[in-house]
Amino acid sequence: MRIGLITGEYPPDQGGVGDFTRELARALAALGHEIHIITTRPPISNPRSPLPDLHPPEVTTHRVVSGWGWRCWRDIIRLDEALRFDVLNVQYQAAAYRMHPAINLLPWYLRWRGRPPVVVTFHDLRVPYLFPKAGPLRRQAVLALARWSDGVIVTNREDEEQISNLESQISNLARIPIGSNIAPQLPDGYDRDVERARWGVGPDDLLLGYFGFLNESKGGEELIQALALLVERGVPAHLLMIGGRVGSSDPTNRAYAERVEGMIAGLGLGERVHRTGYTRPEAVSAGLLATDVCVLPYRDGVSFRRGTLHACLAHRRAVITTRPAVVLPQVRNGENMLLVEPRDPEGLAEAAMRLAADPALRARLETGAAALAQEFTWERIARRTAEFFTALMRDRGGHL
Repeated sequence: MRIGLITGEYPPDQGGVGDFTRELARALAALGHEIHIITTRPPISNPRSPLPDLHPPEVTTHRVVSGWGWRCWRDIIRLDEALRFDVLNVQYQAAAYRMHPAINLLPWYLRWRGRPPVVVTFHDLRVPYLFPKAGPLRRQAVLALARWSDGVIVTNREDEEQISNLESQISNLARIPIGSNIAPQLPDGYDRDVERARWGVGPDDLLLGYFGFLNESKGGEELIQALALLVERGVPAHLLMIGGRVGSSDPTNRAYAERVEGMIAGLGLGERVHRTGYTRPEAVSAGLLATDVCVLPYRDGVSFRRGTLHACLAHRRAVITTRPAVVLPQVRNGENMLLVEPRDPEGLAEAAMRLAADPALRARLETGAAALAQEFTWERIARRTAEFFTALMRDRGGHL
C-alpha cells in the first residue's frame, strides 16, 4: 500500500505524536509498504537542533503543509494528486494542529471530492478551539472527524469506550496501541555508577526517574511533593527528569512546568532534582537505566496511550504509577507496576520507600515490565494497522 501519514508535528519537533509517527512509518516500511509523511513546513522547533537526523531513510517526508488552517486541504490534495495514496492516516491530537478545526473536517471534504480515503488515529479526544463560547460545537468537531473518516483507530480502552458512547455511527473502529518511542540503546562504554555520579547520585541513594513533558495530567506537583516527603524522612532520594520539559505543540505545558519549577525551589529541592533536557535517544536510555524506580503519577490514571509509560516498560524499569480509570487486565499491581491513588503524594512516597527496602519486589516489577512491553512492539503495531487498512479495502471491493 501507498500510505500517507498526516501529522501536525514531526521530528525535530518535540512531541509524542511526532515520535509515534516516525516509529510507525519505519515499522510499516519494514513490512513492505510505501510510506509518506505529510507534515508542516518548516518544523515548529529550531531546525538547528543538536540532535541527529532521526528520520527513517526508507520513508519519504513531505513538508508541504504551510499551516493547519483551511489551506492545509489544498496542500494535502496537491500531494495526493501527484502520488495517489491508497489511504491517508491522520494522527490526531488537537494541540499539534494548533487547535484549528480544518483537520477535523478534512475527511468530509475528501469524501465529497471522491478520494483519497481517510483513517484517523486518535491520540486523544481533546476538542479544537472554534470561537469563544462555541460550547457543544467543539465536541461536534471531534465527532465529525470520526464520523466522516472511513476508519477510526483509538490507542487505548478509555478512548474506545468514550468515542463508542459518543458516536454510534462508527462502523469501522479498531483499538491499536502505541509503543515506546525510545528503544533501549546505550552509549558506548556505559557504566551505571558513572551515569549516576554524573548527576551527583551515589550508589546507595534512591534515584527516582520521570520521563516526558510536564503538563497538568501527569502529576508533576505530586511527584515533587513525594520527593520532599522522602527527604523529610531521611531517605537519600534524588529525582532525574529525563527528556524535554514542555514539547513543541502545547503552549499550556510551559505554564505548568514553571509552576512545578517554582515548587522545587520553594521546597529547597534544587540540589536533588536533575534534568537531562531534550537529548539523544541513547542518553534517554542511559538516564532511564540509571534510575532505581520510575514514577509516573498520572492524574487521570495509568493508560496505555502514554508513550512515557511504554518507554519505562521497554527499559525494564520498576514503575510506580496511578490506578487506571478503567479496567486494564494487563496491569497487575505488584507484578508489573505498583499502583497508588491519583493525586496522592503520600502514597507515592510510601511506594518508593517500599521498593527501596524490598529489592525482590523491585526485581519482580522489572521482570513484569519487560514481559508487558512485548505486547507493544512496533512490528505488532504496524502489522495490526496494515491489516486494518487492508480489511477496509476488502470490505469495499478493493477500494476504501
